[in-house]
Amino acid sequence: MTFSLRARLLTGIIAGMILLLTVFSLLIYGIISSALVKQFDTSLASVTRILAASAELDNEEIELEFEVQQMSEFQNAEHPTYYQIWGPDDTTAAKSPLLGTEDLSRIESPLNTLVLGTSRNINGRPLRTIGLKFLPRLAESNDKDYRPPTNEKALTLVVARDAGDLYGQLRFLRWLLLTASAAVTALSLLIAAVIVRQGLRPLNAIAAEIASIKEDSLTTRITAEHVPTEIIQIKNRLNELLSRLEASFNRERRFNADVAHELRTPLAGLRSTIEVTLARTRDNDEYKKVLSDCHAIVENMQTMVNNLLTLAKLDAQQISFHTEQIQLAELANSCWRPFSDKALERKITFDNTIEPEFTCESDRRNLSIVLSNVLDNAVEYADEGGQIRTTARRIDDSVEVAVSNTGCRLTSEQVSQIFDCFWRHDSSRSDTGTHCGLGLALVQRLVRALGGNTFAEIQPGGMFVVRLILPARAKRRKIL
Repeated sequence: MTFSLRARLLTGIIAGMILLLTVFSLLIYGIISSALVKQFDTSLASVTRILAASAELDNEEIELEFEVQQMSEFQNAEHPTYYQIWGPDDTTAAKSPLLGTEDLSRIESPLNTLVLGTSRNINGRPLRTIGLKFLPRLAESNDKDYRPPTNEKALTLVVARDAGDLYGQLRFLRWLLLTASAAVTALSLLIAAVIVRQGLRPLNAIAAEIASIKEDSLTTRITAEHVPTEIIQIKNRLNELLSRLEASFNRERRFNADVAHELRTPLAGLRSTIEVTLARTRDNDEYKKVLSDCHAIVENMQTMVNNLLTLAKLDAQQISFHTEQIQLAELANSCWRPFSDKALERKITFDNTIEPEFTCESDRRNLSIVLSNVLDNAVEYADEGGQIRTTARRIDDSVEVAVSNTGCRLTSEQVSQIFDCFWRHDSSRSDTGTHCGLGLALVQRLVRALGGNTFAEIQPGGMFVVRLILPARAKRRKIL
């Protein structure tokens, strides 16, 4: 089950408030109730000790001082205090007149030790009681601290006081804390609802702006103002996402236009060649030449379609790799052979300076495609009588293979675009049908799929360099 952010915030706030109020109320109740009960019991204990000190034994009879019997605690019938004294033979020796015929519950305790207890009177009202076993003074002794040497004359005293008001105060305190907690919780819920609604208003505004953005208005940006710092980060990330989406849509539109243009030109050439040929009867040599031209156009189109298919598979992660140990010098020489005749015609020299010990674990077939495309690009754009060089060096756990050619006329800004699909230096696309601008784009995607990276730069003197960073050891990952 899912809950809205508003519900989660309110639930969390109220749950936290209830927890805090519960802990606070229990703490307050515990402190106050403990103080009240302690005060009540302390007063009762004082009365008990006074009674015990005023009792004396005279000819086997227990007598209490007159002043003690007239204490207000023992005369107040509304909030009475009772006492009862038992002799050594467990018979009642003295008791409070307010008890009438009722007896208190006897509490056994060690000598001179106060024992607290609770009970109820005949009317069911609660009583707090204290029991004390003590030795009375002897009537003929002038020493008030004198005590018989044995416990044979020990008396048992129980003092009880009506605790109805005390427990009533505690009940009122519980009710007060419960009511106050409920009121604070309800008030907190109302305040939290207002605060959460106000706090979520910027999110609602951003959501409304996002809902108004359509696929044909990706240039729009979220402009919600007066938003909290935390939401500013969300707004900025969403604007960045919109920028990436806009760039992606623009690339898609540009890609579709480029594909249409690249296919239209050779198809138009193919059609016009066929139409001109069919316009009149020709001899076999002419037909062979026309078919040869058509075959060349179809081959170029097929290469472009194959490259597009490979790029699509790379984007969909549908290409698997088989890694093996590869000698880079031997692979570079192998990839150069198809271009050697063309380089010879243009008087371009090839210098492979990769040392034989440089190896890497990679997929031979796809790495061959990478090097072939880079070398093809170098042969095509090197200057007449120029030079192409391949070098390699080890960088940590990677191997860098660099392919450089002379005669580069690109600017730094143009170099940053060479890995884009269908990008060419010739903006007029006069060589459409021969070059479609997919070779280096395929190089970058394949190298990344192999666990490496690609860079391009211009060095002084018009030297154009493509750097391939390849892992020395394969990461044993597979793109399916």
